[in-house]
Parts: sequence; structure tokens; C-alpha cells
Amino acid sequence: MNKQLNALFSVLIKALTALTVMVLAFVIYFIVKEALPTFDEVAVPDFLLGRRWMPIAYTGEPSFGIFNFIVATLYVSLVAMVLAVTVGLGAAIYLSCVATQRMRGILYPFVDLLAGIPSVIYGFMGLTLMVRLFIRAGVHTGSCVLAAGILLAVMLLPFLISSCSETMLKVRERYQPAADALGISKWHMVATIVLPGSWKNILLSMILAIGRAMGETMAVMMVIGNANLFPSLLGKSESIAAVIALEMGTAVVGSTHYHALYAAGMVLMLLLFLINSGITLLRSKLEQ
Repeated sequence: MNKQLNALFSVLIKALTALTVMVLAFVIYFIVKEALPTFDEVAVPDFLLGRRWMPIAYTGEPSFGIFNFIVATLYVSLVAMVLAVTVGLGAAIYLSCVATQRMRGILYPFVDLLAGIPSVIYGFMGLTLMVRLFIRAGVHTGSCVLAAGILLAVMLLPFLISSCSETMLKVRERYQPAADALGISKWHMVATIVLPGSWKNILLSMILAIGRAMGETMAVMMVIGNANLFPSLLGKSESIAAVIALEMGTAVVGSTHYHALYAAGMVLMLLLFLINSGITLLRSKLEQ
């Protein structure tokens, strides 16, 4: 009986894995299929390096250049990751190496609660609170890349804190008796044992977090300003995900505008693939 259940479970897992791969392949195929007609009308260099996005040409010819959107997406994601990793690692170290079991039991539900808040709520809070703070600080409209990066970092924190603190806690529990026997201080153990021992899983958490950062739409769209400008830290800009969300509803199906939005999505997918591959290669080198 147990052998039959194990065999059935194995078949089920393999079927679900195959289904997941098929769904991913279908999504990639559909995006690529809808994106390729763009390049019958627009040259690839003009699409990737052009800075003028004018799907409806009120004067002159239509233009489809997404360079500003690409740089803005990378810029916002980089700002968010730097802030989130810095704060998240500090919080994870506190929860795993300083806080007591009772304190962890109190704080973990609050971390999980942050992860359950919808992105539109984060965006609304950013629009009503953070944008006003930036206006008071002297930023003309309040909407800027830094505001979007801070808001996105807050959204990434729950995942990074949970995943990193669990890994660090296991490493600390494994080596704590030996460290106590050798008389190693707590902070020396954190710096020389816990962090190096957790680094591989921290990189894996960063891979998943950067995918969330680059694909986030609603919250970033509400505070970044949505202007096709080359991004600066205190200036407006627009991400790839935001331009797709804003314009897909008005794009005529089958038009160059429609296919160009899918092409922008394909570029975003390729960027994620390249970044994730780079971090994975770095992780594999660290394992050697």
C-alpha cells in the first residue's frame, strides 16, 4: 500500500512539474508571438535605445523607444534592493541572533502582515504620505524615483526578513554550542559564521525579490510620476510595467502600439532572466 501511494505521489509531483513548465512555456510563447510583429515596423536598436515613446503621432511619425523605461525599471529596482537588503539583513540578524523565542513569536506575525497588504494600499499610502513629505523636502511634485524605490523596498522587506532570518536562525543554532565553548562573542559569530553560512540562501532570496521588484506595477506607478524621462533620483520617470498597465487598455488590438507593449514586456522578461542568471552564476561560484 505504501509503495503504491509513493508511486502515485511521485507521478502526481512529476505531472504538476510538467504542467508548470508547460504553462511557463505557453506564457513565453504568447508574449514572444505578440511582440515579434513590432519589429516589422520598428528596428530593434530604435526600440531598445530610442527615448521617444509616442504611440499616437499627433505630429510626425509614431515612435516606440523604451530606453528610458528600461533604465527607470533598473534604477528603481536597484534603489529598492539596496534599501531592502540593508534593512532586511539587519532585521533578520536581530530576529535570528538577538531576539528571544518569545520576541520572535510576537514580531513574525507583524512581518507576515506586511506581506499580506495589497500593493494598491502601499501605493495609496505612498501617494498620500511619502509624496507629501517629498514636496515638503523641496521636490516639486513629490513623485520621483526615490519615492518609488523606498515604497518598493518596504514591500520587499517582509519576504527578505522572513527568508533570511529563518536561514540565519538555523545556522546560529547549529554553531552556537561550539562558539560558546570556544568563547567567541555573539557579534563575532554573526560576522564570521552566521552571515557567511547564510550567504547562499540570501542570494537566492535576492533573486526572488528582484523579480518582484522589477515586475511590481501598481505601487510604483502611483508614486513614480509616469513621465517618459531619463530617470534621476529626485525626478519623475516611468517603468516598463507601469507603461504596459497604463496603455494596454487603450491600445488597439493588432496595432503596432499593442505589439510594442508586448515587446516591452518581452524585454522586461529578458532583463529578469539575465539578472537572475547572473546572480545564480555568482551563487554557484561561491559554492565552489
